[in-house]
Amino acid sequence: MAQGIIHLENIQKSYYMGKQALPVLKGISLDIFKNEYVALMGPSGSGKSTLMNILGCLDTPTAGRYILNNNDVSTMADNALAEVRNKQIGFVFQTFNLMPRLSALENVALPLVYAGVPREERLEKARKTLESVGLGDRVMHKPNELSGGQRQRVAVARALVNDPAIILADEPTGNLDSKTSYEIMGLFEQIHKAGNTVILVTHELDISLHAHRIVRMRDGLIESDQPNEQIVSFSSASASVAG
Repeated sequence: MAQGIIHLENIQKSYYMGKQALPVLKGISLDIFKNEYVALMGPSGSGKSTLMNILGCLDTPTAGRYILNNNDVSTMADNALAEVRNKQIGFVFQTFNLMPRLSALENVALPLVYAGVPREERLEKARKTLESVGLGDRVMHKPNELSGGQRQRVAVARALVNDPAIILADEPTGNLDSKTSYEIMGLFEQIHKAGNTVILVTHELDISLHAHRIVRMRDGLIESDQPNEQIVSFSSASASVAG
């Protein structure tokens, strides 16, 4: 079987209180392939947040192997991990995580600053990316001058600007009303159709149904991993909202 853009092999993670190990992930094996759209679900305490941190190179496993885009990142030092994170992963968070004093354009350009891209080139790329998420007329606005949905679009543009290997979205609609949530999920649908690999971390069933594959976790293990037989697309979702 072909190896995925993400290949997890018996990933374990324990946290220590004194000498006592508290296992959170108990042996996760998973392949995610290029241009897949996967929802990662599970209740609080299932280990999904810990797994997301490992997938996003924000944390390293206690045991097991993580191959991201043909690189073994499971044993990398922090500096190397930070570089992989900036180049390979586009993050979208529930709380947007925008810099309040920077314009939308400057926020989107930030990953390119870290990547050492010259100023004019990065601002041009940031502008084009903002246009692609429908915010071409808001590039100079600061976050407090934007609605919640617009702020999340800025965050999505920032995730896309570096052409990452994967888009990792953690509860991306958690702070949005239902109409705006549908619009943001429509944006993820477009991103997936454009050839991107999308991993969506959520506890909301209706949000997970936008993905094409649903991985459910419980007690630090994968409980089920199945194709989504009832994919909700934005066009059908907006029709039902309108109705």
